[in-house]
Amino acid sequence: MSLFITSLNSGSNGNCYYVGNEHEAVLIDAGISCRETEKRMLRLGLSIQKVKAIFISHEHSDHISGVPVLAKKHNIPVYITPGTLKHLRIIPEDYQIVHFIANNPVTIGGLTITAFSKFHDAIEPHSFIVTCKDITVGVFTDIGVACENLITHFSKCHAAFLEANYDDEMLDNGGYPYHLKRRIRGGHGHLSNKQALELFINHKPEFMTHLLLAHLSKNNNSPELVYQLFSSNANGTEVVVASRYEETAVYHIGEVNTVIGRAKQLAFNL
Repeated sequence: MSLFITSLNSGSNGNCYYVGNEHEAVLIDAGISCRETEKRMLRLGLSIQKVKAIFISHEHSDHISGVPVLAKKHNIPVYITPGTLKHLRIIPEDYQIVHFIANNPVTIGGLTITAFSKFHDAIEPHSFIVTCKDITVGVFTDIGVACENLITHFSKCHAAFLEANYDDEMLDNGGYPYHLKRRIRGGHGHLSNKQALELFINHKPEFMTHLLLAHLSKNNNSPELVYQLFSSNANGTEVVVASRYEETAVYHIGEVNTVIGRAKQLAFNL
């Protein structure tokens, strides 16, 4: 059995990642509106009825703003840590809350979802891997440093969403105030292009077929730059830049890797 993946949106304006098999799926974060989530899935030919859970990485608004309406309307359980839930402004009314624990796998149909802790300026931040039989997909964004947890899980992935948030030179020369620049690159903020590329080059498994570069900064990065940087070091892995304005195509991760849904685009309308 294989997995189907897409980024429904990726960036500081909202994050939502779909991973599923033929029977069920999960969303990692729900940072865009219910309406946009529905519209984008419909365009891709994905059924919202297959979504059996929403997993929340941390409490920042670009990861949770769509949760209340989406979970209530479609009766989708929300998997979240107790600490993250305490710091949310959303009230869990009329939908189910389930607590997860780092490194304890959660089974949902044919999917196994495992969370692990990461470095980010949030209460209990986590990243996730989703496995279906022998296929594993990772969702690795909002990460301050490529810690051993990240390295270990990245090296197991057949495909991954990986943060490449900022270019060092663009951040240095940009208009952000010093305290924000320090927060971004301070070890609990975001991964730079350089940090993400080092992880990719040094720890990418030979069987990784797809890398979806995620959470690019609108002001401190360039989709063209990121694509060229990673594709020139891909060694057979297909590199995709996830957009902050629209969904990617659906990628089929398995023995035969194909693209379904919209035609794959290399236009950088991010």
